[in-house]
Amino acid sequence: MSELPTQLVDRFGRKVTYVRMSITDRCDFRCVYCMDEEMTFMPREKLLTLEEIVFLLKAFCELGVEKVRITGGEPLVRRNVDWLFDQIGQLKQNTSLKELTLTTNGSQLPKHAEALVKAGVDRINISLDSLDSERFKALTRTGELEQVLKGIEAAKQAGFKRIKLNAVIMKGRNEDEIIDLAEFAINNGMDISYIEEMPLGQVDHNRGESYCSSDEVLEKLQTRFDLQPSIASTGGPSRYYQMAGTDSRIGFISPHSHNFCSSCNRVRVTTEGRLLLCLGQEHSMDLRDIIRRHPGNMDKLKQAIVKSMDIKPEGHDFDIEAKPVIFRHMSVTGG
Repeated sequence: MSELPTQLVDRFGRKVTYVRMSITDRCDFRCVYCMDEEMTFMPREKLLTLEEIVFLLKAFCELGVEKVRITGGEPLVRRNVDWLFDQIGQLKQNTSLKELTLTTNGSQLPKHAEALVKAGVDRINISLDSLDSERFKALTRTGELEQVLKGIEAAKQAGFKRIKLNAVIMKGRNEDEIIDLAEFAINNGMDISYIEEMPLGQVDHNRGESYCSSDEVLEKLQTRFDLQPSIASTGGPSRYYQMAGTDSRIGFISPHSHNFCSSCNRVRVTTEGRLLLCLGQEHSMDLRDIIRRHPGNMDKLKQAIVKSMDIKPEGHDFDIEAKPVIFRHMSVTGG
């Protein structure tokens, strides 16, 4: 057997140092850009077990991955999730893992924030698309703004190193709140990233009509704030600006208007253990099958991960006007 590398490198010379791991497709919200109102979730036996998730992430972190982000669905609705974070946090002690992060809708943070910090979660991203309770309800279908605001306060009190808000901006829905959301972030000592809608899964609105580009968002923000381009990076796709006179940064995730594929350093693992080599393509490898056919065999798993680098595509080729060629919802992919 050939010696395994200590660094994952794809055929385009890009080093893969970041894994986004979805631990559930379930969520207590039904956000309009993420999933259908009536969802059929995966049978539990198809999901990776918590132990399998830890095993899988250990393999990645022994192959040079430095950052792991836990996503969903809403990851904090998964049973025994505090144990999972504790186990992953321990990988910092004897692997290349340097940073453990989480994306959440914030609803469960009052229950989990302190345990997450104790487990070693460094940063969290909290989705917040509106500060108006009725609009928030319309965008999330089932969410309560007040509960999310309590979650944000719980996160601040728990002492994360950095908290960032994520806002998906959609014309006709919430583009008039761009400045309000930035001011909320500043007033709470947080960063904020504005995200272009991803064309994944069938939804009940026309994405071409609701699409709002990062350039449009930036133009509106510049009417109120002095924004200076920043060299700051969190290891992901955000381009950052510093808001003069504050500690807050504004980021833009722009899969359409500012394609970031050439510097892609990440892969995703879906909730059922499919390794996605690109968000917008279907190139993948079934890691759950390998784990269950070869239980406990770390070398077999690592060999498969290394081999998968050969099929990582150069780019995602998103087209906001086209019908989705990717039918999996963002909640399955990992938000």
